[in-house]
Amino acid sequence: MLKTSAYAAISSKSQLAPHSIERRDPGAHDVLIDILYCGVCHSDIHQVRDEWGGAIFPMVPGHEIVGTVVKAGNEVGKWKEGDTVGVGCFVDSCRKCEACRDGEEQFCDEGMTLTYNGYERDGKTPTYGGYSTRITVNEDYVLRIPAGMPLERVAPLLCAGITTYSPLNHFGVKPGTRVAVVGLGGLGHIGVKIAKAMGAKVTVLSHSANKRDDALSLGADDFMPTLDEKVFDRNAKSFDFILDTLSVKHDYNGYLNLLRRNGRMVLIGLPEPTVISAVPLIFQRRSLTGTLIGGIRENQEMLDFCSKHGVLSDVEVVPIQKINEAYERMLRSDVRYRFVIDIASLKS
Repeated sequence: MLKTSAYAAISSKSQLAPHSIERRDPGAHDVLIDILYCGVCHSDIHQVRDEWGGAIFPMVPGHEIVGTVVKAGNEVGKWKEGDTVGVGCFVDSCRKCEACRDGEEQFCDEGMTLTYNGYERDGKTPTYGGYSTRITVNEDYVLRIPAGMPLERVAPLLCAGITTYSPLNHFGVKPGTRVAVVGLGGLGHIGVKIAKAMGAKVTVLSHSANKRDDALSLGADDFMPTLDEKVFDRNAKSFDFILDTLSVKHDYNGYLNLLRRNGRMVLIGLPEPTVISAVPLIFQRRSLTGTLIGGIRENQEMLDFCSKHGVLSDVEVVPIQKINEAYERMLRSDVRYRFVIDIASLKS
């Protein structure tokens, strides 16, 4: 076993602090990765504070990992020492169910193995995430980082990037599609960039009127402040597709009325339950659906797409010693738009 430096939460009430964990030595099909950067996802806060239940402590968060392969198992065929790679939200799956065979491991019938706050396939060995100096991962669940991409700005793509790319890709957004992105945060700002790169006409819907300039600078064609209720009346039947990134309770029905006939609204946040009326759905044949990250194949496709089109996260790089402060700032929406940990600060 490999003794590894990390930052962990010991309980749902504790702050993240230095901790030592053990990583497995690379097996025949594993690679050992020295972590360079790890993005900070809002879900890290939910998990560390056990707001979704089922938390496993001690917990080392982090599922937006970029690093360098430093050792490869003797049967690894995909990677070699020195390769720049990424690890996203999961590190294994059953590999045999229909979803896994289709390359959609995120929907594994037995459950994907989460990068952290989960258990390995043995059901008893806890997984630990990227707030650490290294990680051992099966070669099939590792991603290639295209050459030339600034690594600190790539890290959040491994969650925020795939979470927004997957629905835009799966549901066929193309040049000319009228897309509305609800919320301009860690997810939303990447959603704007990806939708624009796909050729869509993009509008940002946000309750924060002061984000107009940011939205337009990120590539949005228009901005609508949703605290003005007249916005919903004036723009009824305006959009083909709505990407809803919000994780706070809000009224879906008003947004559904912004869709044109046959329009689709996709939820990628996890807000509290709300009442949904059938009326805005059935009278214009609209659809309301949700989705979750993407499989390994689509993750790689997303990275290649972002490399081709110059899509990167807007980040603030912080030392790991400031992670608790970063959490509090995230809760105040005081970041444009993702924190990324420089793991060198953990090694010093």
